[in-house]
Parts: sequence; structure tokens; C-alpha cells
Amino acid sequence: MIVVYGIREKLNPIKAQLSNVIHSCMHSELGLPEDKRAHRFIPMETEDFYYPGGRSDAYTVIEINMMSGRKSETQKRLIKALFNKIEAELSISPVDVEIVIKEQAPHQWGFRGITGDEANDLKYKVDV
Repeated sequence: MIVVYGIREKLNPIKAQLSNVIHSCMHSELGLPEDKRAHRFIPMETEDFYYPGGRSDAYTVIEINMMSGRKSETQKRLIKALFNKIEAELSISPVDVEIVIKEQAPHQWGFRGITGDEANDLKYKVDV
């Protein structure tokens, strides 16, 4: 699951395109299937969204929640692909993008009535 935060006036107009960019990177770098998109957008009021100095109002935070198992090299490729593609397709500078990957053990995920460690029919690999 991916959660994206940004200032309402900047995030709302680009949500669909940003979702496509994120999913494209998840597909190319992690091998997620086309139908495996779980994105949540949290548009915020300017007065509720504090961000570091040197950033513009396009500052966007992307939290990627995933089951543990991906190699650090794979995660780094994903992060760099996101920076590159977001800049190329949305003209948002990498300085205005913050990405964090949060990993949880498979037993800490619940979906389709089972836990992640019980799922043996995933259409993608976790250990890439």
C-alpha cells in the first residue's frame, strides 16, 4: 500500500498521473502485476503540512508499505526510478520528493482473510 501526502492544490491535479508513475515503477522494479495498485492520496491544507526549508509547495511525501523480503539494491532502484520518472513526467524536482519504504514481516499483513505468510498464490515475488 502506498500513501502520498502533499498540499491539496498541488496534489489533487496530478493524482492520477502520479499514481500511474508510481505504479509503473512498482511494476518495473518490483515486478508487481498491473492489477496490484493500492494507492491512497492525502491532500492536505497548507497550514497542516510542514516541510523542510529549501522545498517548494510541490513537496510530496511517498510512503511505500510492503512486506519485507526485497533486497536493498532493489529498493534503491525503486527509489531512484521514482525520483527520475516523477521529475521527467511531472516536473517535480527530486528535492521536492521524499520517499520512505516501510517494511513489515509477512505475518503482519492481512488481506483476503489470511495473513501474508499464509499467502502462497501471490502473482509476484517478494524476494527480489
